[in-house]
Amino acid sequence: MNEGLKDIRILGTGAYVPDRIVSNDEVGAPAGVDDAWITRKTAIRERRWAGVGQATSDLATAAARAALKSAGITSEQLSVIAVATSTPDRPQPPTAAYVQRNLGATGTAAFDVNAVCSGTVFALSAVGSTLLRRGGYALVIGADVYSRILNPADRRTVVLFGDGAGAMVLGPTTKGTLVRHVALHTFGELAGLIEVPAGGSRMPLDHSGLDAGMQYFAMEGREVRRFVVEQLPQLVKGFLHEAGVEPADISHFVPHQANGVMLDDVFGDLGMPHATMHRTLTHYANTGAASIPITLDAAAREGKFKPGELILLAGFGGGMAASFALIEWSADFGKPQPAAPRISLPVC
Repeated sequence: MNEGLKDIRILGTGAYVPDRIVSNDEVGAPAGVDDAWITRKTAIRERRWAGVGQATSDLATAAARAALKSAGITSEQLSVIAVATSTPDRPQPPTAAYVQRNLGATGTAAFDVNAVCSGTVFALSAVGSTLLRRGGYALVIGADVYSRILNPADRRTVVLFGDGAGAMVLGPTTKGTLVRHVALHTFGELAGLIEVPAGGSRMPLDHSGLDAGMQYFAMEGREVRRFVVEQLPQLVKGFLHEAGVEPADISHFVPHQANGVMLDDVFGDLGMPHATMHRTLTHYANTGAASIPITLDAAAREGKFKPGELILLAGFGGGMAASFALIEWSADFGKPQPAAPRISLPVC
């Protein structure tokens, strides 16, 4: 699916990572690998893991508050809250309902989106193309707590992930960072490459499943890498063509923070000679759906973007899914916004 989001703009961003820093040596010891091995394979040096009692909604709420402050609006002005996550607080209700409660955003529509590591751009598209065209402001949040679903002995997965949340405030205004184009892709024939096998209606989690470790995140790493290396360059080039821009027009590339070595290998094949690739994985690792908004927020707060520059957001991961958003940076980013009428949603 490809579309433009006319007059939908990003007004502010925010991020949150837990306090607990987990080193490569700490995470690698149960898996039989050390800091040198992990750094060589992933370019990750440390990650943050949620503390006892911290759930995905807690991280999402903290990132949301930072984004609201950045945008200069209050939770009472929100019409929509969308949380992209594949590690919800519970199978139901949606994690977004807890975020709504925590923010005191009474009356907002709140829902979850699960497109794994591509989820934030999926959520941005869903909010921008439907609900926001009816007025009001929205929160799009990517949040994951992967530390709770990792097998400590699986070196293929446990070394890759951290916990965190990133958020964006969107609005149909004339000021702010313009969302020029989005595209969403799912390759369901590859759905088995990344999964948590048990815990759903296909395979309810029971004692035999626990004994077999079916509650843990599982990934076919080599096949996932092949998917990214083979599919991402052609998908990016096709997306930019549909958006009406040349690869040389892109100034910044904000990808999903899957693996630093893999990103370095594929970046040169994207054909964007003037683009700077932004990374946060060195210290935060792969934070799932949170990785793009965390990285976007970090670059924005460090003043890396200039008005008029084009930024490509690229998500990829379980599903297998890929998602892209082309945004145009604005000098009005982070400026206080006027009040906007809230959406009156039909009762279903």
